[in-house]
Order: sequence, then structure tokens, then C-alpha cells
Amino acid sequence: MKKDKKIKSNSSIRKNLLIASAGFMLGIFSFWIFGIITGPRLSKNKIDTTLLNKVQSILQNKYNGDLDYQKMSEGAASGAVAALGDPYTVFLTEKENKELSDDLAGELSGIGVEIGQKNGKLTVIAPIDGTPADKAGIRAGDFIAAIDGLDSRTLTIDEAVKKIRGEKGTNVKLTVVRGSEAPREIEITRDLISVPSVSSEMKADNIGYIKIRRFGEDTGSEVRQAGQTLRSQGAKALVVDVRDNPGGYLQTAVDVASEFYSSGMVVEERSKNAKPKVDNARPGGTLTDIPVVVLINGGSASASEILAGALNDNDRATLVGEKTYGKGSVQEVVCLNNLFLTSKCNGPSLKVTIANWYTPAGVNISKEGIKPEIEVKLTDDDANNGRDPQLDKAVETAKQSIK
Repeated sequence: MKKDKKIKSNSSIRKNLLIASAGFMLGIFSFWIFGIITGPRLSKNKIDTTLLNKVQSILQNKYNGDLDYQKMSEGAASGAVAALGDPYTVFLTEKENKELSDDLAGELSGIGVEIGQKNGKLTVIAPIDGTPADKAGIRAGDFIAAIDGLDSRTLTIDEAVKKIRGEKGTNVKLTVVRGSEAPREIEITRDLISVPSVSSEMKADNIGYIKIRRFGEDTGSEVRQAGQTLRSQGAKALVVDVRDNPGGYLQTAVDVASEFYSSGMVVEERSKNAKPKVDNARPGGTLTDIPVVVLINGGSASASEILAGALNDNDRATLVGEKTYGKGSVQEVVCLNNLFLTSKCNGPSLKVTIANWYTPAGVNISKEGIKPEIEVKLTDDDANNGRDPQLDKAVETAKQSIK
């Protein structure tokens, strides 16, 4: 009798152990399935925030240091944007956003050079006249191989800009490659850069000259004022110089074009996210009846290309110089601190490529650039000896246009 009870007791223990084991295995399996369902996974349609949350949790529990959640959030946003591979779509911190605004207002501390990416290389779009970069001999088209010894191929455009900029009086060393020449190191002392967007003067034989350095908020009104002044001085034709002009606001390009013709397309925006948008010239321009020659080169980009293409396609200008840079993508700056409905953005922002620009004749600016009708090259020897055959040809062409 006792033996039977012992056998039953052992049998019951084994049964309970089997049930417990099965329950444990089922628990492990369920946890594994739950992990698959809720764990980090790639999605084609949205960012997987589960992955970010898991990283944050691990850091909170294991990281041997202090966590700066503001910097972590900005870093995550910056990394997500950088993964797109578009050098013109970038996350801007509050400081970087202010620097962008200062650029367009013509106020910054640095060496006075606009840079971009061309064929995967950090390339000078344009040095600003009279700035440290210009005085040091930096030219449009120069390849910046290194900044203070750091290989530029490891940097985004914005990272490169940060390294080149700095306090007035400090130095930066650029390793520059021009064409097939050997690399050379140029040390440049930073300074305050404040350059007016428009300047003008009278040339010989009643030719007015307008230099546009950037397309800022006031450039349209400054061009109008310069044109009126030159006409009052007897100008019968104009040379508009946008060489080494890296661009600026789209609306300003439309404003300037509207000074030279009062109807017709200025530029078309094409985007996968919206219907094509056409920006037309507006009536009221003061320079619609005067012959125009536009000077362009490899440093003419963005809004400069819009203006040159618009005036040429609408038979309002002859183009002289060299093919433009080919920067025809549209960037919109979206303020991420939208607590207040103000025009000024005091916090971080996102500069995002939203479309591509096409000239009235349908030229894709990014792919083709703007080609001059009269090609004139500016050689190193010309630049080194103060000669400007491009401007000479533009003035000559303007003279021939006077009836």
C-alpha cells in the first residue's frame, strides 16, 4: 500500500515538472515572438521609432555617463536626414539656422567663400569679392581637399562650413587643388564678412554695370535703384554680372527678373509631391526696355542660374562667359519651433530639397546648367594679371545692342 502511494507521488512530481518545463518553454517562445513583433525592424514607409526607443533604454540603463537628451534628439534628426544622401537637405541646429540667416543677410565671420559638392568633391562655388578667400587667391572651381589637415571627403557640406568659419583673427588652412595642378596649402585669416548684395557703376560708351553678389531679401529693390541711377546717368544698355554668385532666395530671383520683363515665365518648379508650379514675372519693372547682357561662370549657381535662364529664354538678355555651376534644386527652410506664428525662426530648422528648377525653355538646371551664347574663358593668367576678358566681351556685346 505504501509502495503504491510512493509510485503515485513520483508520477505526480514528474507530471508537474513536465508541465512546468512546457510552461517555461512556452514563455520563452512567447517572449521571442513578442520580441519579433515589437522589436526594431526596418520599414519602407516610416522611421522605426522602436529602434530609437530601445537605444535610449539601453543607454539609460548601461551608459557610464550623463545623457544630454537635447543633443541626442538633434543627433537622431541630423542622422536621419543625412542618410538621404542629399547634400542640400540638412538638419540645422539653432546656431546653424542663425548662420544661414546671417549668410543671406550678408553678415558672417569667416573667409568669404561659398562651397558645394561637385562630382563628390568639396568644391568652391564662389569666393566673395574683397574677402580673405578672394585675396588669398581662392578661385571658383577649386577643389578643397583638406581643412586644417582633415580630409574633406569625410565631411558634409555643413560640417565643412563649420570648420572653415570661425572667430575674426583666427586662421584656417585649406589644401587646394586646381585642375591638374599639385595640391597646395593656403593659410587664410578669418575676418568679418559684410558685403552689399548689389553694386553698380558706369562703364564707357553709356554702358551701365550691375554686380549682384547674392540674392538676399533686399536685392530686388537694390537692383531697381541701381538701374534707375544708371539710366539717369545716361546708360543705354546694361551688363548684369552674376559670376561667382552662389544664389539665395527664389522669390528674389523672380523680383529681379521682373525688373527686366513684365510678363512670362521666370522658372518652373517640378516635384514628385506636388503639381508643377510656375513663377511668372510681374508688371512694374523699370528696366524692361533696355538691352541687357548677363555675365555668368562656373560660380553662378541657384538663383543666379534662374535669372540668367529666364532672361535668356525670354529674349531679354545675351549670355556671356562660361557654363554655370548647375545647382537647380529647390530648398525650403522649415522652422521646427512652431510655437509662435512669427516670420523669424529662433530654434532649429530643416532645410529640405522639395523640387527641381526648370527654365522657361524646359532646361533642367541641375543636369545641364546654363550655357552662354558667347563663351569666353577667364584663365589663371588673366586673373593673376588683372585682366577680365569676360567683362570686356560683355561690354562690347552691350555696345552692339544699342540701336
